[in-house]
Amino acid sequence: MSSSRLAPHSSGNAPGGKTQSAEIICVGTELLLGEILNSNAQFLAQELAKLGIPHFFQTVVGDNPLRLKQAIAIACHRSSLLIFTGGLGPTPDDLTTETIADFFETPLVEHEDIWAAIEQRFTARGLTLSANNRKQAQLPQGAAVLPNPVGTAPGMIWQPRPGLTFLTFPGVPRELYPMWENTAIPFLKEQGWGKTQIYSRSLRFWGISESTLAEKVDAFLKLDSPTVAPYAGQGEARLRLSVKAASEAEAREQLDPIQAQIQALCGLDYYGTDQDSLASVVGKLLQARGETVAVAESCTGGGLGQKLTDVVGSSRYFWGGVIAYDNQVKRQVLQVETEVLNTQGAVSAAVAEQMAIGVKNLLGTTWGLSITGIAGPGGGSEEKPIGLVYVGLAGPHGLSHREYKMSDRGRDWVRGVSASAALDLLRRSLL
Repeated sequence: MSSSRLAPHSSGNAPGGKTQSAEIICVGTELLLGEILNSNAQFLAQELAKLGIPHFFQTVVGDNPLRLKQAIAIACHRSSLLIFTGGLGPTPDDLTTETIADFFETPLVEHEDIWAAIEQRFTARGLTLSANNRKQAQLPQGAAVLPNPVGTAPGMIWQPRPGLTFLTFPGVPRELYPMWENTAIPFLKEQGWGKTQIYSRSLRFWGISESTLAEKVDAFLKLDSPTVAPYAGQGEARLRLSVKAASEAEAREQLDPIQAQIQALCGLDYYGTDQDSLASVVGKLLQARGETVAVAESCTGGGLGQKLTDVVGSSRYFWGGVIAYDNQVKRQVLQVETEVLNTQGAVSAAVAEQMAIGVKNLLGTTWGLSITGIAGPGGGSEEKPIGLVYVGLAGPHGLSHREYKMSDRGRDWVRGVSASAALDLLRRSLL
């Protein structure tokens, strides 16, 4: 729905007319053990995309010199910009700098200014220096310092041979981010990286499977430029449109007609672009009409309300909700009929509709939206299996409902997709 800014991604051309690319190598046994989420790789990948720098490989390696050398050897063969995170601290298992130097048989040289800065930082904090801290002042001969304005471990910028560049960063994100912003980005731009970019946008769909969407837009998937590629999210399908262009304006000229044709083919299954969400799209539609919504939730336990309130400014159209987990709440608060609960069960179309009209009347909104279902892992039966969900909608033109039979992919999946399905039902009704 939104006219979003195109996100630049990597191209294949870099300095000197050679085909070059970047590789991210994250060092730390704690990453391999899953003790720490590797957010650094995600951050650097996104930053490389913004700069238009080709990026084809990521490696995670433990704190082991032999295996780190093996990773370096492989990376040097296939990539020309190697970006390391982790292993720059003062402890014995922080081996990144010395291992890189040893790999190229280059001596380490102590930088007096780095050591002085480390001493000053420790003195200011009243801390005692250890012998291990001195190693942080050592870099391979010929390497330039990549300053760390937050911590004691600087990184380095080193070109051990023509056509090969190393950047090293600490593993602590709050140290890495300013180092990247303040020093790495200006350096890479000066080196001529990312002059040619690939711009992309993501089209988002609900109510159509990835395979069905691919069949419908098959002719577009065969285009050389712009390229169109399908991929899936949680219950939704997406298409990524990408094109190489000299500017964003030129990219839009090529992408806009393709997007318009795809939207025409897919109709209401298309709901937004890039950062749009079903909740944000519903919010825009409600605001445009001057209408409001309230929700009644059983199996989702507040998840639908959370999606709506995740959108900034949602108080203009979202008035509140009722979590009616127990049947007593359905009866006493939402006025669901006891006979309907007894004869058809809490998970039924009739109950979903009565929950929707009940919350609409209770809060005095234009629309009432409800969810009742079986999220699992227990509670299912042959007649009503796990993943059976009913969404009810009460609006200016009466009551309606929709039944969903979702595959059992776990409780969280069923609950998340149910909330999105409810938003999609409201979206289609508003349109």
